[in-house]
Amino acid sequence: MRKPLRIAAVQPACAPRNVAANAGLHASAIRAAKARVVVFPELSLTGYELEARPVAPDDPALIPIADACAATGSLALAGAPVADEQGRLFIAMLRIDANGAQVAYHKTWLGGREPARFTPGSGPAVLEIDGWRLGLAICKDTGAAQHTTATAALGVDAYLAGLAHHPQELPEQEARAIVVARTCRAYVVFASFAGPTGDDFVETAGCSAIWSPRGFAIARAGPDVGGSACATLE
Repeated sequence: MRKPLRIAAVQPACAPRNVAANAGLHASAIRAAKARVVVFPELSLTGYELEARPVAPDDPALIPIADACAATGSLALAGAPVADEQGRLFIAMLRIDANGAQVAYHKTWLGGREPARFTPGSGPAVLEIDGWRLGLAICKDTGAAQHTTATAALGVDAYLAGLAHHPQELPEQEARAIVVARTCRAYVVFASFAGPTGDDFVETAGCSAIWSPRGFAIARAGPDVGGSACATLE
């Protein structure tokens, strides 16, 4: 029988393309969250900088995150560009814990200028932790009905996504969360970028949040850098 899962969606400050600095900020957010799972926004380790160099899971710059996870018993899901053995680039979600980092998911639905640089992932993925099945997604995936229904078919208990949205996209962010929650019959956790970042993101939306399987918000952050939304999933 699964036990309650404490989860946090966080939106830390971000130094453009500075993985080492951002790893330190991630580590601080993990220690402050006091959660079993800590979800970060899309491309949180580099910022939404589409030309940033890919991050290797064994990069020593990520050690502070692993150390923070070891100290707190947390598992972190951080955003980064990654490369595979063939040199293809992906927008990815890294799973980081006391044992280090590994790629957990590749973004499937690319948007804007992303297809010119990145390869789409092969589809939905599930991470299992403490008896919970966690579906993974990144930004535009959350609005793709095919991705949502395919994730639902995997029998997920919660759907976790890292986002980077403009402030005017907040109504869409909310609407997507409700659709995903009701389609998957699962909790939804969106970690949404806050503060300025690359491309045309002079501002980002922030307002990370957690929704119940019925589509009701149960925890919310504000729009500012450093906010977080935390809840215990039963």
